[in-house]
Amino acid sequence: MDTPLDLDDRIASRLKTLRQGRGWSLDELARRSGVSRATLSRLEKGEVGSTTAILGRLCSAHGMTLSRLMLMAEDTFQPLVPREKQPIWQDAESGFLRRSLSPPSQALAGEVLECRLEPGTDIAYEAPPRPGLEHHLVLLEGALQLELDGASHDLRPGDCLRYRLFGSSCFRTPPETAARYLLFMV
Repeated sequence: MDTPLDLDDRIASRLKTLRQGRGWSLDELARRSGVSRATLSRLEKGEVGSTTAILGRLCSAHGMTLSRLMLMAEDTFQPLVPREKQPIWQDAESGFLRRSLSPPSQALAGEVLECRLEPGTDIAYEAPPRPGLEHHLVLLEGALQLELDGASHDLRPGDCLRYRLFGSSCFRTPPETAARYLLFMV
């Protein structure tokens, strides 16, 4: 299984390769993503770890999902993904934990994530990684409020929220309750 440190190093390398492949300077990517040039430079050098919010902005600038970026940084596609081989990534700042149960691939349209948000977490994304991306979120445990383009949805265990994402989104947990959910993206 990947350690968060190994995956962070590969993410840093992939981010630099993506930027250079588009012919963008650090200044251009900063303009497109809203992430400072200094932060981008430190990320690409592996001097700092990435956060969910920053990766969300960078993925939006590149027009890809966070999972797609993770796939580019992870091993190649395998049909069977045993639990011990499912890549795990954690945002040290917010405590957001994501396990890629079914990583994306060139040959498959969908992917499945298992996510955990700590109590009192608030993670906002200004824009979708790809406009119109289809999501199916199933809350397994806890409580979760999801705001999509200004509309708020309160989920309880067993609820499924289906949506196509075109604008901003925000994931919130109450101060006393964590959330564990599955996210299917097609």
